[in-house]
Amino acid sequence: MPSPFPGMNPYLEQPTFWSSFHFRLIGAIAAALEPQLSLQYYIEVETRTYQSDEEDEEILIGIPDAAVFSSQSSIDQPESSLPIQASVATQNRPERVALPMPIVVHERYLEVRDAKTDAVLTVIEVLSPKNKRGGEGRSAYDKKRRMVLESATHLVEIDLLRGGKAMPIVGQRSPSAYRILVSRSDQRPAADLYSVALQEPLPTVLVPIKAGEPELVLDLQAAMNRIYEEARYSIRIDYQQPVPPPALSIQEQQWVTTLLGSELTF
Repeated sequence: MPSPFPGMNPYLEQPTFWSSFHFRLIGAIAAALEPQLSLQYYIEVETRTYQSDEEDEEILIGIPDAAVFSSQSSIDQPESSLPIQASVATQNRPERVALPMPIVVHERYLEVRDAKTDAVLTVIEVLSPKNKRGGEGRSAYDKKRRMVLESATHLVEIDLLRGGKAMPIVGQRSPSAYRILVSRSDQRPAADLYSVALQEPLPTVLVPIKAGEPELVLDLQAAMNRIYEEARYSIRIDYQQPVPPPALSIQEQQWVTTLLGSELTF
């Protein structure tokens, strides 16, 4: 069954689904663009890696490919397994505590490269929840974003998350649920911004490669529809539950209620 939403499905923003959706979207974008490339170019999947002290388990679920270093086995030992202290009146038994342990986060993104020189021509990023929160994830992406914007590399930034703090954009007329930014290196600081409401389909955007050459066509809605079908989200998503945070506006709630049925509760 197709998604009931004409554009981005906000239920996919919940941590239970986001990580796998992010992975599938990266693959779908590459699959959509590769047939359009001449033999001069290729698409590579790259990984940004950093350590994080994120303690929110719900957010952690939504982090792409997060690997926890620490083991809970030593923390969860029953009290009876602890060594018995000497019978000294002034000595207390130690209290079993846990230390915050870093996790390693791997965030995948795409690069369009020159086949002869391996030069990176275009970077395509799909933002993750940690990119839009304070902390290591935001800092790591901010650093990468600045490096790209200061280079001769194009940037396509896809933000399909309503929550968190949007990346800096100058001149956006009004806030929107979702944002797709296309920054061509030869036109900076000007860039093309697609502001997408919850009620709207995702746009078809042009992905630049080299000046004077045809740009690639990326139909994000077609990619979204294909992922929804292939991952069988129609039988996995409980539409009786509210749309995950952040809270919808009154107008959005009314629209979703009509779309999904009046039995939906918020």
